[in-house]
Amino acid sequence: MKKTIFSILCIPILFYVSCKNITKEQTTSTTTVIQPELPSFKASKTTTNMIIDGKRDELDWSKTEVATFDYFYHYDSIIKDDDKQKTTFRMLWDDAFLYVFFECDDEYLTAREKIRDGTPYFDDCAEIFLAPAPDILNTHMGFEVNLYKTSNDFLFMTDFYKGQQGVLKAFNPDFQVETTLTGTLNDNSDIDIGWTMELAIPLKLFFKIDTYAPVKAGAKWTFLALRQERNEIEGNRRITSLIFPVDERKIDVHDPTKFGFLYFVE
Repeated sequence: MKKTIFSILCIPILFYVSCKNITKEQTTSTTTVIQPELPSFKASKTTTNMIIDGKRDELDWSKTEVATFDYFYHYDSIIKDDDKQKTTFRMLWDDAFLYVFFECDDEYLTAREKIRDGTPYFDDCAEIFLAPAPDILNTHMGFEVNLYKTSNDFLFMTDFYKGQQGVLKAFNPDFQVETTLTGTLNDNSDIDIGWTMELAIPLKLFFKIDTYAPVKAGAKWTFLALRQERNEIEGNRRITSLIFPVDERKIDVHDPTKFGFLYFVE
């Protein structure tokens, strides 16, 4: 308990110390390099009483922006014809929560991890990384959840010490998540249809670190949303699909320069 409280109290300090701002303009004595504009996504405000059940029943889900994950990456040389499966992504917000909805076609529902802060990213898994500021930071909060609703949640620092990464996994936030599965989990003898995942992330998790961009209409954060897809029951072969592209040579989904803007709109 003491460790958890200490870790949570350290989060604002880590953001202050580790989140070096990466500006769009880098100036030297002779030249100025203008960085390209970041891609973006809009989350609409909802006044509906949202029920977190993994179902897209609320009307406001059809009124917010919809994105598909069109950027696919493999971590090994094995590529199959059915690796690219459709993912649609939506977000809403209100004064208390961020709501996230993943809707995934999937012919083979697969999951193994059941221990928190383990490796759900080797399963069929939905992920979202959030940085509560209007510029690229070197620190973000990560939420990774598989079909068992097993989460790996963390504070990720891309430059924690001397250019090396650091991950704080003692950060174990409470958030709501629910899934629906259409098919049979871990049974590749048949063809499945897919799965959905709905998350409600409390805004209080960002208390004191959202100073520069509190959630309201007109605010913007940086973020990245992605899906891990594993079609075989054995092994760790997976396909990563993302809302925004990353460097295909490194496939570093934690590279903050590959994040985009999340705009909060009415």
